[in-house]
Amino acid sequence: MKWTEGIDKLGLGLYFLLCIFAIANIYSVDQKLGEKQLIFFCISLFVGLIIFVGRSKFFENMAGIIYIGGVLLLIGLFPFGKEILGQKNWYKFGSFTMQPVEFAKIGTALMLANYVSSPDFNLKNRKSLLTALAIIGIPAAVVLMIPDVGSMLVFIAFFIALYREGLSGLLFGIGFIFAAVFLIALAIPPVYVAVAVLLIAGVLIAMNYHRMSWDIITISGIAGSVLLLCGLAFGSPYILEKLPKHQRERIEVLYKGEKAFRDTSGYNLLYSKTAIGSGGLTGKGYREGSVTQGKFVPEQETDYIFCTVGEEWGFVGSAALILCYMVYIGRIYYLAEGQKSTFNRVFGYCFASILLMHFSINLGMVMGLFPTVGIPLPYFSYGGSSLLAFSMMTFIFFKLNYSDKNSLV
Repeated sequence: MKWTEGIDKLGLGLYFLLCIFAIANIYSVDQKLGEKQLIFFCISLFVGLIIFVGRSKFFENMAGIIYIGGVLLLIGLFPFGKEILGQKNWYKFGSFTMQPVEFAKIGTALMLANYVSSPDFNLKNRKSLLTALAIIGIPAAVVLMIPDVGSMLVFIAFFIALYREGLSGLLFGIGFIFAAVFLIALAIPPVYVAVAVLLIAGVLIAMNYHRMSWDIITISGIAGSVLLLCGLAFGSPYILEKLPKHQRERIEVLYKGEKAFRDTSGYNLLYSKTAIGSGGLTGKGYREGSVTQGKFVPEQETDYIFCTVGEEWGFVGSAALILCYMVYIGRIYYLAEGQKSTFNRVFGYCFASILLMHFSINLGMVMGLFPTVGIPLPYFSYGGSSLLAFSMMTFIFFKLNYSDKNSLV
């Protein structure tokens, strides 16, 4: 049919597959929650239909209003938010709850795409760069103050979109180095880390001595960076000690193992690994998992839903799910790269990168490779806010892609 030309059937097919498989797994954990998730899915499809029949330019024209609305919803959490599990990041309306950070990500993606696609934008211009960073930084700072460290980390996804548009990869390298120094200094004496920083800096300077212009700015920059890294090395244990007990233990679990905190922060991870490992090659069968049915893992229907897949569907089912996510995310990047419109391309990169961050952090979390930070698995974790927000981004992007493919320009 002619009207279906431009609809990406592979992308939408994977979206439906992930959502339906998710509902089945949530139903396995809790029948009532599975039924509620099905209702959320139907609502998401209805909203998606409205998005798809609307004008694609609506999102470009309304990006600023949607962005401001998302930031205001985040700020409103301070006086009106409901505290759940130690975090005041929910609005509660009777029996329904809403997590505004999920919708703030949509606003940020639209606003960033709108700004980057403007005629005057140039990443080599300091004003353009600072404005783009402010668009990302304002909601990220509010989320950090809530505090919701996990959701704040997802805002790194927007830098991937900026990198595609010309942002220097040096920022990623600097961020990685600072994160590595912080984490390593928690495992070995900080003085050793500081000495290693000085030695590595010395070697790099010696190797590039004749290629560098040794003016006051270069010397100050190198000296300042080395001092900051050494200071971070010595400050890491102090920073860790000042964190709230549950956050400190979640980091310490990575170094001491979940068994050392089996009655506190390591409990979820211990039983999550047990569930995944007990699934074997092909799993125990649908609704046959002893850990799943025994409800040993708290938040098993939300952040730790992947352990249900591991126990009931085994390595084969888990690998198939991971492959679906990889193909789906790769497909969105591929479609985004082929867009004629800069706005469409940047939004597509933002969307794919948000999915990538959620997917990577969540799987790393349930397998003990990353601290528990409360990040849902896209489309899969139980929750109306998460499913609706991801579905809205899905249909916005596929609507933009549909319009792009049917454009004569």
